[in-house]
Amino acid sequence: MTFQRARTDEQRSQRRRQILDTAATMLTEMPVAKLSLNELSRRVGLAKANVLRYFESREAVLLELLDTEIQSWIAELAQAQPSGEGTEQERGDRLADILATSMARRPVLCDLLSAQGSVLEHNISTEVGIRHKYAARRVLQDVVQLVQRHLPELGTEGAVALVETTLLMAMSAWQCSRPSEAMLAAYASDPELASMRVDFTDLVRRTTAVTASGLLARRDDRSAVRGTPE
Repeated sequence: MTFQRARTDEQRSQRRRQILDTAATMLTEMPVAKLSLNELSRRVGLAKANVLRYFESREAVLLELLDTEIQSWIAELAQAQPSGEGTEQERGDRLADILATSMARRPVLCDLLSAQGSVLEHNISTEVGIRHKYAARRVLQDVVQLVQRHLPELGTEGAVALVETTLLMAMSAWQCSRPSEAMLAAYASDPELASMRVDFTDLVRRTTAVTASGLLARRDDRSAVRGTPE
């Protein structure tokens, strides 16, 4: 294929979109670790050097995809209407279920999140890193606001702590819940070993629910010390 330089902003935007869409499709077929710049270039139909005209590295492509995936996740969370019914713990448990199940439905998001610190944030320029972190900061604020809609008793500080814990657990749990073929065979060989297999949704749900309960209990303890009526 003969390379034709994109000469207008619209053409450059279309070319970037083509690269991102191709990478997104590849991530439905393979994990982040197996997505190479060479294969991405081949599927897009451009030489690797030409792909690098639009993104400085494979990691820069994946970081932008992560930002896109998170925005889509937030849009989904925004559709979940909070229920004012039930105790704080019951509402916290429902919130934990919403967060865990919504993430489990998005394997590409989870795979990108799990690779964020160890892979995606390497081999990039400071400029790309700054742009990504500003986007991540806005995302954190958006998710915190959504959490506060469901469990306002947490307050801003508590909601931030809950979101951070949930995301960090999801990053770790996703890696642990994707066993190799050898480990799948090991689990299948013995029910006692099978019980050790990590269930992503269950682990994230339980961790989020317990964290929410703990944060609410600590708030009550501080209120009691100050003599604030419950």
